[in-house]
Amino acid sequence: LQYGCTNDSTSDLIDLTTDGDITYTNAVKSIIENNCIFCHTLPPQNGAPMSLTTYADVKNAVLNRGLLDRISRPQGSSGMMPSGGARLPQTTIDKISQWAENGFPE
Repeated sequence: LQYGCTNDSTSDLIDLTTDGDITYTNAVKSIIENNCIFCHTLPPQNGAPMSLTTYADVKNAVLNRGLLDRISRPQGSSGMMPSGGARLPQTTIDKISQWAENGFPE
């Protein structure tokens, strides 16, 4: 008799970060660095229109450049980010959204 446990669903993962704890430093920065900096570096590469290397860059991208829209688009749709990659897990997108709703704590 064998027992196993697998879960391929990112929506079932437990996230110990509460909404009030999401800051640029403890959550958003690593998301951007792991998924966006390849193109959104300084200077931007591969046709990226702006850099996302600083807190101010990312905040501006959320407020004025449609960052949340672009990362929330369905896989394969035009303009979806990261370009050519897999759509970010919804829990990751939700962290960036919550960060914005909380007033962009640094």
